[in-house]
Amino acid sequence: MRRNGMNKLLVEPAAVATGDIAFNLIVFFLVCASTQPDRGRKQDIPSSQQTKTEQKQENTEILVTKSGIVLNGAAVRQAELPGRLATHFKGKPRPEDRVVVIKTRPDTPYENWISVTSLVQDAGGSITIQREEERTVTVGN
Repeated sequence: MRRNGMNKLLVEPAAVATGDIAFNLIVFFLVCASTQPDRGRKQDIPSSQQTKTEQKQENTEILVTKSGIVLNGAAVRQAELPGRLATHFKGKPRPEDRVVVIKTRPDTPYENWISVTSLVQDAGGSITIQREEERTVTVGN
């Protein structure tokens, strides 16, 4: 028996639509994921392994700030840095002897850091990363 106005039909989506939706999703994710990798300057970081015969030596330290460059405690202009580094590296043929510790402050522009590291590598220096050492602090009761 059929009631008036109560005719309900079961409607199924076309099977072709699921393939189109899957294809569109694949294209969407491929487009979103295909970004070029960050470009930078290749740097050779020295190994952190220490040998038993390694002698304790003074490394050259450079502090890069927003306003300038400090080489071993003395302020220098960027134009003077290659000559000063050549003087520091004179008589040091091994790359282990030409290690330069570069320190920065949080407000240092990235461009300043890149230009200083480029000058250090052009002068024959080997850049190292200095991390803060972990300390255990015991608080008495």
